Amino acid sequence: MSRNDRLGRGLSALLGEYAGEPLGSGVESAAPMKLPVRTIAPNPFQPRTSFVAVELEELAASIKANGLLQAIVVRRSVTGRTFELVAGERRLRAVKQLGWREIPAQIRDVDDQTLLVLALVENLQRQDLGPLEEAKGYESLRDTFGYSQRQIGEAVGKSRSTVANMLRLLTLPPSVRRLVEEGDLSMGHGRAILGVDDPVKAADLARQAVANDWSVRETERRIRELQPGDVKPPDPDPANTSERDPAIDVLEESLGAHLGARVAIQWKGKGTGAIRIAFRGVRDLERVFEAVTGTEAAEVVG
Repeated sequence: MSRNDRLGRGLSALLGEYAGEPLGSGVESAAPMKLPVRTIAPNPFQPRTSFVAVELEELAASIKANGLLQAIVVRRSVTGRTFELVAGERRLRAVKQLGWREIPAQIRDVDDQTLLVLALVENLQRQDLGPLEEAKGYESLRDTFGYSQRQIGEAVGKSRSTVANMLRLLTLPPSVRRLVEEGDLSMGHGRAILGVDDPVKAADLARQAVANDWSVRETERRIRELQPGDVKPPDPDPANTSERDPAIDVLEESLGAHLGARVAIQWKGKGTGAIRIAFRGVRDLERVFEAVTGTEAAEVVG
């Protein structure tokens, strides 16, 4: 099953037949209508905040040569005299560049919840969203509409743990978030830096990672040096200098990626061992608990 098939199936599961049928019962106009461009306002829930100028110019050139092959989708505003964009922001921006006064549009009866999910899915299908834009879209679904991480995952065709990891990026210090937004740091760098509790040290480490072009693995190594107690406590037995099994490092990294948390596996290759999972505050503890057990903490503690 392709990624887009998963997105479509997840959206249909959340929103019903409306999402699976582009011209279903939510359509107010059976055929596209030509609407004045000036009457169409942006989607208020658009998660994407940046648009590449070159890509818009290329799209505008294509539309000029071939016409608009797919109508945009809008809904009526509260007044009923103007419209809000549901899907097709790039197309709308491109025709504005061409100086069009009218644009073919499908009018749908769409609520705020559906509007946000459709905007998210449209961008994710084209892989247009940056990691923080995606995370903010998930945050809106969670905080505005009360979605659980599992419901968000079903809506956009991603695992619950992936959604949880994206949301954690929003807890990065502002200066680090800016580096991720601008593409100087990857999402992997951001997730690694989440393990630094001190925001000043986190920001400093992020700047060093950019300046020295550190890989994600190198950044993680530097963090372990910065906070050795958070990853692997000193060996209480100085006589035991046996080399750590590389397989443990692989398991540690994989488990940490799954949980979206810093994980330390403490084991000498025989006897008992321990797995330490770091978390930051109550909300992060609840997230880690759900990732481990598959059950929300609220269901257990009442």
